Amino acid sequence: MKTTAAVLVELGRPLELADLAVPVLKPGQVLVEVAYSGVCHTQVGEARGHRGEDRFLPHGLGHEGSGVVREVGPGVAKVRPGDRVILSWIKGSGADVPGTVYDWNGRKVNAGGITTFATRSVISENRLTVVPDGMPLRLAALVGCAVPTGAGVIFNTARPRPGQSVAVFGVGGIGSCAVAAAALAGCTPVIAVDVNAEKLALARRLGATHAVNSKDCDPVAEVRTLCPGGADFAVEATGLAPVMRQTLAAVRPQGGAAVVVGNARFGEKLEIDPRELNQGKRLLGTWGGDNVPDRDYPRYCKLMAAGRLDLEPLLSRSYRLADVNAALDDLERGCAARPLLDIAGRASAEARAA
Repeated sequence: MKTTAAVLVELGRPLELADLAVPVLKPGQVLVEVAYSGVCHTQVGEARGHRGEDRFLPHGLGHEGSGVVREVGPGVAKVRPGDRVILSWIKGSGADVPGTVYDWNGRKVNAGGITTFATRSVISENRLTVVPDGMPLRLAALVGCAVPTGAGVIFNTARPRPGQSVAVFGVGGIGSCAVAAAALAGCTPVIAVDVNAEKLALARRLGATHAVNSKDCDPVAEVRTLCPGGADFAVEATGLAPVMRQTLAAVRPQGGAAVVVGNARFGEKLEIDPRELNQGKRLLGTWGGDNVPDRDYPRYCKLMAAGRLDLEPLLSRSYRLADVNAALDDLERGCAARPLLDIAGRASAEARAA
């Protein structure tokens, strides 16, 4: 059996489409026909070499998606053939199989426990969650990374009370999900901060009460104006160290908390004034929104299906697998909040049927 995959062969070079031989499944592995894959800044960083030396080249990419189980390896009990599933880098229950190796005309192509830039992918059992009935696979793909990371930062890490204020610095895919979750949690004001006017407009649609373009003003001063003394919580979703410092500066003394979500480039350091911590501010990290996939993913799906967590506006652009490099470029330039690879051509088929 073959799979067509987008492979990172060399850092700083476009991904290459390759027809790979699918290996025999090991215990705990699952073969998934991928329907959709999200494109994240993590893949941009990997492809551009921003994450340092890569010892696994060539290898597959992608850690967020949805699809249909086609085959299960020995010992797999969590899913069965025909199940619609979420593919996520965040580990849930089930076997933890670290990776697989595909054959590319005699050349080895590495993959981790999950890769989604492919028509078929061998996935570790613990990276899969069954999609609830009625949840479109197109939206379910977001639950692989953007939704649990962004919403989880609010629901699991920060845990604001209704009426508390939240500022989100960087409203791409993950930041936009944090905005939507903060609005759902009853926070006010919910302040979106970015340099991209289109992203700020999208954040407004997702529940932000205020939009601050940091190209035009000092965003920390603006947040403090909207929240005298500083915000109760601030979320950083850019991966930029200067913005991380702004996030901590924007929260109030004696209890305010800044949560760093973004991945900084390899070797970059964050310097802060320790007096801010002496003021009682808290600086928090998070591991993908601190989710338990088997507990949290069905909850996110239910909220999305009910329209309470309406993230459809995030998916403004779909790309073919063959256009994966354009998707990476658009994400890096800020032209798309969350590019979606329509691996199986489902969206175009649905449009023709309509």
